[in-house]
Amino acid sequence: MKKIEAIIKPFKVEEVRDALSEIGIDGMTLSEVKGLIGQVDRAELKGHDSFFDYLPKVKIEVVVNDGRAQEAVDAVLKGARTGKNGETKIFVTRIDQAVRIRTEERNELAI
Repeated sequence: MKKIEAIIKPFKVEEVRDALSEIGIDGMTLSEVKGLIGQVDRAELKGHDSFFDYLPKVKIEVVVNDGRAQEAVDAVLKGARTGKNGETKIFVTRIDQAVRIRTEERNELAI
């Protein structure tokens, strides 16, 4: 199993969710996070006190079978890309075990 973590701009959440849903991935976790900006478009800095400021971002996490990881990454790219500075990253990590608490199903059955 793989976990796909993407840190994206908040206004792209619905597009990413829709792109993942198109490939049959409906379960995900969303977290509000903040990103330290360093190299961003100066227009995005308007109203911020310093060049090194924190901007709101959203972290999306999904866990998929190994064979679906690239498809999930491609869906996130499709939904999240703006072509402008400030787009962050997608991370793919290996998951050794997953357990559904309610049923105790494990691994692929739990996702």
